[in-house]
Amino acid sequence: MTAFFTGRGDKGTTKLFDSPQGTRVSKSSPIFETLGMLDELNTLTGWCRVATPRELSVGEKTVHDILLVVQDHLFTLQAEVAGAPKLISQTSTDSMNEIIQTIEKSLPEVKSFLVPGGTEFSARLDIARAVSRRVERRLVQLHESGERAISDSSRAYANRLSSLFYALVRLENHRAGISERPPVYRA
Repeated sequence: MTAFFTGRGDKGTTKLFDSPQGTRVSKSSPIFETLGMLDELNTLTGWCRVATPRELSVGEKTVHDILLVVQDHLFTLQAEVAGAPKLISQTSTDSMNEIIQTIEKSLPEVKSFLVPGGTEFSARLDIARAVSRRVERRLVQLHESGERAISDSSRAYANRLSSLFYALVRLENHRAGISERPPVYRA
């Protein structure tokens, strides 16, 4: 039986996949901050997935299934950050590009920022979009610090992910008949 806790991290340290035998790392390390953000994004993506209207799809793929694939990729990215020999392939980013472009072709062009919150589902996607941008910034910072090299393909995937969430927001609002509204920039 697997225990819910071991107690070995009670003093603020833990191990990574590539930690030498017996070496523990402080939980305040930027690696763990990044892992926590990725976990948060994966959880938010799951929250979006369970609210996905079943009929919402992009071509032959349901949005529910697209979000499940994103979650699997986020686990891969977490493994890479933790030091496992894993990375997200460029092919996965290319597949995401195709999904985004398919959505983009089906919607009216937009030339400004849009006020978030068309439907509950699109609002959830907007939260995931914002968090994915924060995750990307953290991944880049971690990579540039030299503490953990993040592959080019994984960083490209992280960059594109916020665009996917944005495209899905717009797709959902369009499906629901919600008029997209640019900000007024009130003084």
